[in-house]
Amino acid sequence: MSAMESLCHLIGVHPRNISKEECLILEAELFSQICAGLKENFRKQYQDYFRLMKFTAEMEFEMLEANFTKLVIRDILLTSEYTVEGLAQYIGVHEDVIHEVICGLNTTPSAILLQRAIDLHRTVRSELYRAIVQKVIAEYFREDEK
Repeated sequence: MSAMESLCHLIGVHPRNISKEECLILEAELFSQICAGLKENFRKQYQDYFRLMKFTAEMEFEMLEANFTKLVIRDILLTSEYTVEGLAQYIGVHEDVIHEVICGLNTTPSAILLQRAIDLHRTVRSELYRAIVQKVIAEYFREDEK
């Protein structure tokens, strides 16, 4: 099952029932919404740090943007289901690349690295993704009611 197909199943849409163009639009929207949900999750995890450092909302946003891939990778590693070596092998990069992202030396990793990290993150933190998708669906239904 492809990553998109499993995302579609999370929201109750069967990819075979929509056009290729609709599927691409849905994929882009889901990816955007999931990233926003993940950033909100990370913001909550680091709220004490942000308060201690007296970050403004803009500073929080910038920190989360700049460290998003690093936060996803660290969260995967915190589950202890993958090592740096296993993560590098799954993503298809050398271990040094993962270390550079974790250490903050590479704050602009490739899009494919981020995509594969999120694909893996979704498998180890599936409950978080279900919660984000349920929230996204609820928000869309609320907007339809307006």
